[in-house]
Amino acid sequence: MFLVQREIPSAPSSIAYFMGCAGQGKGIAVDVHLDDIDWFVEQAKQKGVEISYIIDTHIHADHLSGGKALSQMTGAQYMLHASAEADFSFVALEGQQVINAGNVGVKILHTPGHTMDSICLLVTDNSRAANPWFLLSQHTLFVGSVGRPDLKGQEEKMAGLLYHSIHDQLLNLPDHIEILPGAKSGSVCGAGLSAKPMSTIGFEKLNNPMLTLSKTDFISQVLANLPPYPENMSNIVRSNVAA
Repeated sequence: MFLVQREIPSAPSSIAYFMGCAGQGKGIAVDVHLDDIDWFVEQAKQKGVEISYIIDTHIHADHLSGGKALSQMTGAQYMLHASAEADFSFVALEGQQVINAGNVGVKILHTPGHTMDSICLLVTDNSRAANPWFLLSQHTLFVGSVGRPDLKGQEEKMAGLLYHSIHDQLLNLPDHIEILPGAKSGSVCGAGLSAKPMSTIGFEKLNNPMLTLSKTDFISQVLANLPPYPENMSNIVRSNVAA
């Protein structure tokens, strides 16, 4: 399989992904920014693959999504979790669903907390092994931190959901699973993010200060350290859900 971790030039703290199976010519674009569409098209051309699937791991509040536009350009399926509230049609994803792109299998983990529609992607390279290899943890679990739960209000409820998504799903994965997040230091999507955009489940269990807290303390801590809201957040969200 191939995997490219893309730090967006216009928003260096944000990370998008392009992955897939070159042997069978299938690619998956994840969390595409609107001003980064041409890069994904060029990557697909260089690798000799078609972009088969485009996934936004939630309705973003910090950048304009290019997912729908890239889908219209390439004919790829544009996917969001079924709970996403949008004014346009998309392919609805469900938790535990598996998407196959050649030898690459992507299992959808519904992880509400950052938003209600947040998902993580557990990825297996079936040409190597049947065991999952890495997790695109996006805005649920960061290296050294966790996602913010307050973008649409109900902060305490959402922080509680975030705690359970992390502890009941992500931390039950094997320690060797690599973590590739959707942002790094400098992002407004969480506080205390590392500048290193990769880790493992095992390392985060040992060293991420948010993961050793009780649920009550987790909620208190995450709400006490919220960064400023993303600039122009209301307009960004409105554009990302518009038909």
